[in-house]
Amino acid sequence: MSAGSTGQTLWVAALLDELAAGGVKNAVVSPGSRSTPLAVLAAEHAGLKVWLNIDERSAGFFALGLAKALREPVALICTSGTAAANYWPAVAEAVLARVPLVVLTADRPLELRDAGAPQTIFQADMYGRHVKWSFDLPVPEGTETMLRHARTVAARAAAVAREAPAGPVHLNVPLREPLLPELNVPGLFDAGRLPGKPGIRVSSGRRLPEEGRISGLARELAGIRRGLIVCGPMDEPGFAEAVTALSGRTGWPILADPLSQMRSGEHGAACIIEAYDAFLRDGAIAEALKPELIVRFGAMPVSKPFLQYVERHRDARYLVVDTGGWREPSLLAGEMVFADPVLFCRLLADALDRTEPEAGSSAGKPEGGADGRARESAVASAVGRPMEADWLETWRSVNRETLAVLAEECREREDEPLFEGRVFAELRELMPSGGAIVVGNSMPVRDMDTFFACRPDPVRIAGNRGANGIDGLVSTALGFSAARNKTVLVLGDLSFYHDMNGLLAAKLNNLDLTVVLINNDGGGIFSFLPQASMDRHFESLFGTPIGLDFAKVAELYDASYALAEDWPAFRRAFGHAMERGGLHLIEIKTDRAMNVKQHRRIWQAVSERLKGWSGK
Repeated sequence: MSAGSTGQTLWVAALLDELAAGGVKNAVVSPGSRSTPLAVLAAEHAGLKVWLNIDERSAGFFALGLAKALREPVALICTSGTAAANYWPAVAEAVLARVPLVVLTADRPLELRDAGAPQTIFQADMYGRHVKWSFDLPVPEGTETMLRHARTVAARAAAVAREAPAGPVHLNVPLREPLLPELNVPGLFDAGRLPGKPGIRVSSGRRLPEEGRISGLARELAGIRRGLIVCGPMDEPGFAEAVTALSGRTGWPILADPLSQMRSGEHGAACIIEAYDAFLRDGAIAEALKPELIVRFGAMPVSKPFLQYVERHRDARYLVVDTGGWREPSLLAGEMVFADPVLFCRLLADALDRTEPEAGSSAGKPEGGADGRARESAVASAVGRPMEADWLETWRSVNRETLAVLAEECREREDEPLFEGRVFAELRELMPSGGAIVVGNSMPVRDMDTFFACRPDPVRIAGNRGANGIDGLVSTALGFSAARNKTVLVLGDLSFYHDMNGLLAAKLNNLDLTVVLINNDGGGIFSFLPQASMDRHFESLFGTPIGLDFAKVAELYDASYALAEDWPAFRRAFGHAMERGGLHLIEIKTDRAMNVKQHRRIWQAVSERLKGWSGK
């Protein structure tokens, strides 16, 4: 076998070395011929760890999960042709969920494109608006200018992927035969560097609000009594402490989505409301809890009752704080503040300490005239507090009552199949400190929203809530587990089926993962939607039972398997998985029709418990 040109070897080495210098420490590689220089030189580089994933679709989501867990860019390397197209779902999720990826797709040189060459498609700019930046690189050359160009492009790619809002970038890399790199070239990874400099330094800082806006907001918000802080899906170190300090300063409750990282940890839960999805389903309660102000951080929460609550109270001031972009699907926000959320909370809390309420503010006054006073009187009577009871304590009282109902209703009933929502109540108690849960879309993330209450021991919670798809969840969780011990994936049977081949990554890379499979034999969420009223076609088009024996799937991928037929069996299987490590599949069989009845019974029980509170 003949080695490739020295110039191509040095050029690819310079590209990869500069990515490593820019903070890319991991590369997920799928095998292929055209990508040989990229794959081999990535494996040779001391600063890059290579993870092998045979299937590019799975590889894309594996890299996504790894980048989420590490909070740093991860490289993807594949050959030319449809291999690159298989990254598409993960790239789409990454740009919407703000996950940094550097996608390196090998390609034919220009003279072989659009000419009938095998394994050649139109790859330049193939991901369109679903990447932050895309660049079709020139054919490699070993000249000093082209080596510097390769390094400059790599440094830019890593910086753009990492800069807030983070996201994927795409480098299309044309490579000529011969493809085998020359590994004995002296100074293999040094070519193209400036003398005495290890790499191109790129600096960026946290985004501050425009000058004067924080002091202006402090004057405007200082007198607001019925404020509400909402934390959607996000993962910002230091945010939990900063936003709870802001809540302590204002007396405003925090509605915390399960993916906000607010439901566990040492920041404390005194101001956190986690059961809002259950009690805001009641129209009278949602009406009585009328806000003057909503301040939202992160993406839109998963809870539909919260969205309906926002729509109900259109007259409330609605402020969204984000690092950039535009994540406001309700169309009701009156102001967008582009700023680092941690800095925003700290600066606003400090400014409020120095600010007096503006004249005419509502501080200390019952809202809404006679109707508002009557409503507050009903609230106070129901929760056993004086009429001047504060806004935060009102929310906390309703939250406590709701959590009590959820705990009561989740108990095991001998005449019913296992309840899907209880999985998350169990995991709240069973998860080890410092572990991680990757939660699937459709029903699992919604049940987590309702049934995973706050806990003091930290657990990191992740999910693919950018495009909200059910594909790639197994691979995402395995990528997450590559950087995070004690990772647990919870998903439904259709989601599991979509990405079963992703399990191979556990064997290839010696990874630990516990999969909790909620098997209701079909698309359980559709049973809650209007499609469920159809007499014809529902099962064939929406219910879609697949009837798979998942014990055989576990055997195929060398996973330990357990069927949990009751909650003690689930606890034993989970404890065994946490103790032993490796790949584990714990299956829980449920019934779709009964699951709907169980959920509706619980929602009704919450409304019944809170009847006196809402004045119904």
